[in-house]
Amino acid sequence: MGRAMKSTNCIRILIGFSAFGISLGLQMPVARGQDAKPAAVASLLPGLTSPATKPEKVQKPAAPERGVVRMAGYSAGTIVIKTQERRLYYVVGNGTAVRYPVGVGRPNKQWAGRSAISGKYIKPAWSPPDEIKRDNPNIPEVIPSGAPNNPMGAAAMTIAGGEYAIHGTNRPGSVGGFVSYGCFRMHNADILDLYDRVAVGTPVIVER
Repeated sequence: MGRAMKSTNCIRILIGFSAFGISLGLQMPVARGQDAKPAAVASLLPGLTSPATKPEKVQKPAAPERGVVRMAGYSAGTIVIKTQERRLYYVVGNGTAVRYPVGVGRPNKQWAGRSAISGKYIKPAWSPPDEIKRDNPNIPEVIPSGAPNNPMGAAAMTIAGGEYAIHGTNRPGSVGGFVSYGCFRMHNADILDLYDRVAVGTPVIVER
């Protein structure tokens, strides 16, 4: 499996009680399925808590929301993200896929590559990495699970080989725009639907 190409730090996992020299002891709320485990997920998503953050420019896609569409050329059980479409597809086989709207990276934060799902987490706590701290110096060190300003939303699935994730959101109006630092935002109902369809190891293809 190829390593995902990355342009910036977008996500990190703090497992157990310490990582990167930070002692947190964070615990996950009620797990959904067997893949969930204690962790805190950090994702670069702008404009969450700092009043100094510049507002996001959201370009809404014209295509319909979640639905089953025709899709050929990919193996069943693969996640395909088409950045310019702002769409994520989960290939179910027989030439069809489930299509979801997603928020994708800003023009200078986009990437492409092949990877796989490396972890699945329900309502993770969020610890902002260095770049988002530089952009938002007043942002908290940790935003707890389920907090209204937690950008991870209902669930998060990390992508191996880089520092990105597919996750829910606390800003549903941003889904469908070029808004993130490289992660992929979904409506909370959609991330939970996808979460139940995929497992750790599911292939992920990100295209421009």
